[in-house]
Amino acid sequence: MKNIWTITVRELKAYFVSPVAYVTSAFFLAVMGLLFALILINGREASMRGTFSNLTFVVLMIAPILTMRLLAEEQQTGTIELLLTAPVHDWQVVLGKFLGSIILFLTMFIVPTLYYVLLLALVGSPDWGPIASGYIGLLLLGASFLSVGVFTSALTRNQVVAAVGGLAILLILWLADATGSFIATGAMSNVLSYVSITRHYENLIRGVIDTQDILYPLSMIAIWLFLTTQVLQMRRWR
Repeated sequence: MKNIWTITVRELKAYFVSPVAYVTSAFFLAVMGLLFALILINGREASMRGTFSNLTFVVLMIAPILTMRLLAEEQQTGTIELLLTAPVHDWQVVLGKFLGSIILFLTMFIVPTLYYVLLLALVGSPDWGPIASGYIGLLLLGASFLSVGVFTSALTRNQVVAAVGGLAILLILWLADATGSFIATGAMSNVLSYVSITRHYENLIRGVIDTQDILYPLSMIAIWLFLTTQVLQMRRWR
């Protein structure tokens, strides 16, 4: 646990001295603020559901940017060799870097948006259930996207390639439900619908908490982090 936390703190320090985190955070909060204002004015409803629903693509865009440097930069600078020869396991390196990105996402992207919830409480009587489940969904969505970004960052030393690769994978998962509706039928359509990230997220922002909607992103995170660990192990034995 100590090794994981040491790597996590190291990544957080690297994030906070880089302008990337601040720029992406400002972009995210600006977009969310605009969506919140427009939906509140037009819908005249004390709810965050519309805002949460429209944030999917925004989170999809920023997640690969936040994670592109995690392992790609280590490979580019050559510090990955020092890291892999240190007395830490590969899974500890992966988990530490992933936790760093999660903490950043939580503190700089999710927590500041609680201001909008406060505004809702001041101007109306919001339904707290969908708001709470919506934030759970947003955190799980972000964590899922970040796990994909960690994986693509392990595949290359080029940060831009890592970001583009992560974006490509996320777009495939994001469009899976729509693709299944148009080009597939029967069992294949059901499979594509299930692997769609948006399908599970939409249930949560409606206030419907289903076990599979929680297990799906957690399983996705576990799979992508496992694959990242395998990539590092292959690199270790080259």
